[in-house]
Amino acid sequence: MTTQPTHDHLVTDRSLLSTKAYGTGQHLAARQSLYQWQTPSHDLPGIVVGELADVRGVVADVGCGNGKFVSRVRDDRPDLNVLPMDVSYGILGAIPGAVVADVQQLPIADGSLGAVLALHMLYHVEDQAQAVRELGRVLAPGGIAIVSTNSQADKRELEHLWRQAAGDVLGVQEGPARVQLSARFTLEDAPAILGTVFGEIRTIPLPGVIEVTEAEPVVAHLASYEAWADKMGVPFRETIERARERLDEVIRAEGVFRVTCLGGILVCRPHR
Repeated sequence: MTTQPTHDHLVTDRSLLSTKAYGTGQHLAARQSLYQWQTPSHDLPGIVVGELADVRGVVADVGCGNGKFVSRVRDDRPDLNVLPMDVSYGILGAIPGAVVADVQQLPIADGSLGAVLALHMLYHVEDQAQAVRELGRVLAPGGIAIVSTNSQADKRELEHLWRQAAGDVLGVQEGPARVQLSARFTLEDAPAILGTVFGEIRTIPLPGVIEVTEAEPVVAHLASYEAWADKMGVPFRETIERARERLDEVIRAEGVFRVTCLGGILVCRPHR
């Protein structure tokens, strides 16, 4: 397994997550929007809908965020009863039927769901083992859990860019790392963590390359970590602006700035 980062407690801080980080959908949308420049383009909600082909009844989207997956599943599968859930009341906004809930203690009866979604959120959970038990507990026989996260190799160019910019601001060769959300639950670690409850785990890798010809999409992505700005060990805004300058330099010289991505979806069935 990967080594737990020093920012662990910041990534799981319930108060911070439900206010600064995800009090609205602004920062999440900025991170999501970067993928419109990725090749190949992966339709994650469409993949999830496809995996739900044999599912009936109720599907809970735990940690649903701004409802991107909820709306797609409701549009494509109106026969399903989709239950959106998140720890942050603010980000739920106008999502119909949404409830505030924590994956570590779901307000759902045993064996009552055809499927449960936990998409790019388990790295925010303090007790991941308990969360995985809850995901298994609420599934009906034959039900599935669909989980997603990123590889430890994902977007390393952004981490390098951040540390270079931070170093410039601090006057050192390389500055401190930024908070890395998915480091607590990577694509490499996930099968072992999920395997305590789920006997069948199928991984769908989603590789790609993001290419931008202007700095703003990457700057917006970096700026979306503002909730952790005072924990980065470097002046946040100054580092963002220095990153912008470095991006402009690369794009002028090479015509494009490239970011290598590797995320994945894990389709899980409980032990029989």
